[in-house]
Amino acid sequence: MILKGKNSVVTGSTSGIGLGIARGLAAQGVNVMLNGFGTAAEIEAIRAGIEKDFGVKALYSAADMTKPLEIAAMVASAEKQLGSVDILVNNAGIQHVAPIEEFPIEKWDAIIAINLSAAFHTIRAAAPGMKARKWGRIINTASAHSLVASPFKAAYVSAKHGLIGLTKTVALELATFGITVNCISPGYVWTPLVERQIPDTMKARNMTEEQVKRDVLLAAQPTKEFVTIEQVAALALYLCSDAAAPITGANLSIDGGWTAQ
Repeated sequence: MILKGKNSVVTGSTSGIGLGIARGLAAQGVNVMLNGFGTAAEIEAIRAGIEKDFGVKALYSAADMTKPLEIAAMVASAEKQLGSVDILVNNAGIQHVAPIEEFPIEKWDAIIAINLSAAFHTIRAAAPGMKARKWGRIINTASAHSLVASPFKAAYVSAKHGLIGLTKTVALELATFGITVNCISPGYVWTPLVERQIPDTMKARNMTEEQVKRDVLLAAQPTKEFVTIEQVAALALYLCSDAAAPITGANLSIDGGWTAQ
C-alpha cells in the first residue's frame, strides 16, 4: 500500500461522500483528521470506528469552515499531531435552493464560505508542508454544477464553478513540487445533503418526492441511477495513487453522463 503511513485531512467527513473518502483512505493505511457536523457521540463513534476497522490514527477537528482562523488551526493541528498533511480533501459543502430574488443573503455568504473559500484556506495552510516534502494530493469535491447550472441554486453553482478555477490555478503553482490538485465532480450521489434538499425542491417546484427524484434529480443523469459514495471514494483513492501522478488541474466528472449532454 503506497499510501500507508500518509496523513490526511478530509473536511465534511462525518457523513456522506467525505466519510466515504475518509474510510477509503484509512483502508489504505492513511491516518485521517475528520471534520464536520454531528453530535459528540456520533462523531466519536465514527472516529473510533475508523481506528478500530483500519488500525490507523483518526482525529477530529470541530473547525468551523466559515472561519479562516479555525481552518488554519485545523491544518496546523493535523501537522502537529500526525506529523504532516500529505492528502487534503476539500469536501465540506452546504446547499440552499431558492429563486434568486428570494435567496437569503446569509445563505449566499455561508455557501460561498464553506463550498469555496474554505478550500482556499485549507490549501493555503497545507501547501507549504507539501512543497517542503515534494509530495501531496489535493482533491476538491466539486459537482456536475461546476460545469452546468440548475435553477434556484445561485450560490452553489457559483461556488462550484469557482472551485474549478481555484483548482486549476493551484495545480499550475504546485506542478513542479510533486503535488497534484484535482476536482471530482459527481452527479447526484445519494447522500444526506441530497436527501435534505428534496423538501425545498418539492416546495420550490410544487412536486412530490418521487417527482423530484425522477424529474429533477435524475432527469439530467442519463444512467437514471444515483452515483454511490463508494464510487466517488474509489476515484479519490485513484487520484492519490502513483498512477495518477500526471493528472493535475483536472475536473473529473462522475455523473452518469450528465455533463456529456
